[in-house]
Amino acid sequence: MEDPQTAIARAHRHLEGKHPRRVLFVCLGNICRSTAAEGILRDIVERRGEGADWVVDSAGTSGYNDGKGPDHRMIIHARRRGVALNHISRRVRTSDFDEFDLIVGMDDSNVSNLRRIAPTAEAEDKIVPMAAFISKAMRYDHVPDPYYDGAEGFELVLDLLEDGCARIVDEAGALR
Repeated sequence: MEDPQTAIARAHRHLEGKHPRRVLFVCLGNICRSTAAEGILRDIVERRGEGADWVVDSAGTSGYNDGKGPDHRMIIHARRRGVALNHISRRVRTSDFDEFDLIVGMDDSNVSNLRRIAPTAEAEDKIVPMAAFISKAMRYDHVPDPYYDGAEGFELVLDLLEDGCARIVDEAGALR
């Protein structure tokens, strides 16, 4: 895994001076982790009164679930935390690298797949692992896929994403 400080420094370069700030979250199927990250980041910036300063979306590296909504279990667990998930799954497009300032992969496989899709070295530089933003106290170097886990897997993912998304907003706020 990439050194978190290096990834955060790259994120700073890509977010600095951008208004709105455009962030794309990416996982494999775009029905659990990335769609939850999208909902959580939107919720955080709305609660902080910064909703107009952000464009947030999510996508998957596969097309397995194109056109589907979020996993019903993730919807339920997120709703319990007051986070609405209403994204329709889609696959990452090459144009996403032009449309977004930061592209955040949930695990090393997602990051690797994104690097293969990136059309240029400049586009590849926008890719950062979500783990770079997760507190060391959480003890995770990736956001695990909860699809085959029970309720505890979905709760863990939401805990990790709440921690990481809050740090993304905090880091961006430090750039003003």
